[in-house]
Amino acid sequence: MKKLILEYQNKWASGIVEIGKTKNNFKESVSVTKKFINELYDFENGNVQFKPTKASEKQFRNDFESALSYFIGNNTDFSEDSGFALNPWVSVEFENDSLNVYDDIGIAMGNYFFTDQNGDQTKVEYSFVYKKVGDSLKIILHHSSLPFGA
Repeated sequence: MKKLILEYQNKWASGIVEIGKTKNNFKESVSVTKKFINELYDFENGNVQFKPTKASEKQFRNDFESALSYFIGNNTDFSEDSGFALNPWVSVEFENDSLNVYDDIGIAMGNYFFTDQNGDQTKVEYSFVYKKVGDSLKIILHHSSLPFGA
């Protein structure tokens, strides 16, 4: 399962980069981001515990629509959202501090690094919990934050 977690971290990273490529076509952004969320998160089986990095007014995004808003913005219910994934990022790299597996649950914690078009890198701390669903994984908890003092 640890190998599968690494594979899904790469899928997540690639998905964020792909969303950013749609920045100038909001209709395409919606389509790509909905596919990304449906493939990687487990909203279809209930709420996902989701605390994204740059959310403070409504910091918990435990349903599909609030997660979609965080990634691409344009939702009046979440006025602070500018579309995190639309930055656009050119790469996202995971650096796991630890990976633990318990039956069909995998937990990953560490840092991920978002690189923008200027080559500037943003370090973000994360914890993800994955649940094995058939042959795939689904994120059931996503928490990320900027390092203390940043």
